Amino acid sequence: MRKALELPFDPIDRAARIWERRFGPSSAMAAVTSIMRAQQILIAELDAVLRPYGLTFARYEALVLLSFSRAGALPLRVMGERLMVHPTSVTNTVDRLEAQGMVVRRQNPDDGRGRLAEITERGRDAVQQATRDLMAAEFGMGEYSEGERGELFTLLRGLRLTAGDFIAG
Repeated sequence: MRKALELPFDPIDRAARIWERRFGPSSAMAAVTSIMRAQQILIAELDAVLRPYGLTFARYEALVLLSFSRAGALPLRVMGERLMVHPTSVTNTVDRLEAQGMVVRRQNPDDGRGRLAEITERGRDAVQQATRDLMAAEFGMGEYSEGERGELFTLLRGLRLTAGDFIAG
């Protein structure tokens, strides 16, 4: 599924060696550049898995979040907080899902001015089928063992904690 670049060398490693000579220690630069490249690779692979369902990974995440909620509906503000994205991104995502019939908007009974996004049966079906395919693809992380994936999560969790994504408890 991944389009191979087939370069005769590792460009991040090469950049790290040059960096080291010109600027000093390169481990932080090499690590962050590797993370950014990994994100590009994973988003492309996951979007390819989700394409048959008319979804991107961002839309899939929104549907999963709604399917996890007790009522199958959440205020757009809450969705933005939980997905850790800008309100404009949530609006765009919900607009697209609504156009596909996977989400409907309705008045928030607890807040007359607010709107809820509610997952439809079509959205629930898409989540179920897409999740099956993503699980089969191991979310693009099949090269790593269960333990290695856990270690990676723990390492990156520390970064997210330091950034203030959540309060440890």
